[in-house]
Amino acid sequence: MGGLDENEYSCRAVCAAAGAVVMSVDYRLAPENPFPAAADDAYAAVRWVAEHGERIGADPSRVAVGGESAGGNLAAVVALRARDLGGPELALQVLVSPVVGHPDDGRASYREFAEGYFLSRSSMDWFFTTYPRDERDLEDPYLLPLRAKSFAGLCRALVLEAECDVLRDEGEEYAVRLKDAGVRTDLVRYDGMIHAFFGPLATELSVARDAQARTAAALRSAFGTDGE
Repeated sequence: MGGLDENEYSCRAVCAAAGAVVMSVDYRLAPENPFPAAADDAYAAVRWVAEHGERIGADPSRVAVGGESAGGNLAAVVALRARDLGGPELALQVLVSPVVGHPDDGRASYREFAEGYFLSRSSMDWFFTTYPRDERDLEDPYLLPLRAKSFAGLCRALVLEAECDVLRDEGEEYAVRLKDAGVRTDLVRYDGMIHAFFGPLATELSVARDAQARTAAALRSAFGTDGE
């Protein structure tokens, strides 16, 4: 599951609304390629854009990252890596229902929406048997960003959450941690929505248009292209 085709619609929508180049990354998937393969691929792709973006008509000095669910995890991870490794400089991270914590962390949304709301607790448990190499990886902030010791110095963030989603509380906690660290962060919760409202279910849910428009507006603001 997952892949370029699944998110084609939302990538095109953001591209058109933001007037920006959108590069969708076909990163390696688990279980054939466990952590840190996907994280390495995502960071390598962003470094390439920052160094060679003009080859695809992009401005290498204005780069943002974004993703939904597992992609939101990778966007947050790339932002952490960019800070820790001295670049590239990012203008914005867009995190849509990101995976930033673990199912066993005890958050209420995992109990309230465990079954019957599209993404289940059992599915998340299974994902966490396929992605980490072993339990030691679960303490690595490049796998679970909420494990980071500091959130200071990260790029501006837009965090979009669905009310009826096991991942809701961890994403909202991440937004609060960013704000507390002095990172400019906007958090939006879409009441009544389920996981995957932004991308895979976008053609079925009208609220996706608002979420994609918010994303595009945040990109234009971060890139300084509001008036262009």
